Amino acid sequence: MPLHVPPAPAPALRSVLTALSSPTAVREARTPSLLGTQGPATPELPLPVHVLDHVTAEGVSATRLAGWRFLIRCGDRAVAAAETMLTPDGWTFSHFFEGPYITSTERALRQAETMPQPYQPRLLSVPGLYMLTLWLHEDCTADGATGHPAATDLLVPLAPAPPGIAAHRPHRVAELLPVLTHRAAPTRLLGSPA
Repeated sequence: MPLHVPPAPAPALRSVLTALSSPTAVREARTPSLLGTQGPATPELPLPVHVLDHVTAEGVSATRLAGWRFLIRCGDRAVAAAETMLTPDGWTFSHFFEGPYITSTERALRQAETMPQPYQPRLLSVPGLYMLTLWLHEDCTADGATGHPAATDLLVPLAPAPPGIAAHRPHRVAELLPVLTHRAAPTRLLGSPA
């Protein structure tokens, strides 16, 4: 089934296009693969980036929109990504980056396209575990900038995933959130007050 990629805010896309056309922004990005590209680089697959700030013991999650991420494609592959953020003046370019999450995101998106059910792709960051997941939201008509993971949505941990959590293995939110809650829970030191 095709994925239903939510539309990014037009100012976010414009800010990325402006940054891509700026030799200074590209040169200062510290992304060798973007600097060495031959041919035009284009932003594709805008994904809203949500942050999972905490999970309650009951498995209820609180998320917030942190920005929009665009994969930067040159030829037949993504060579980098561009991140945008919301400021008091609106959406603006934040930075370019590269690394393992670029290829891992592409792999997870290809994997999701083979699933029988359509999904709306998003990214979900779990800072407490240094973890990024592809969040496959069941409501394809939802506003990609809002909402929280439904129990039946899928989370696909991207590589590198934290120890003990398999990358690229889809999990229902209802199954993975309790694991994340346990893993992210602060451990009490011996002899510390309860």
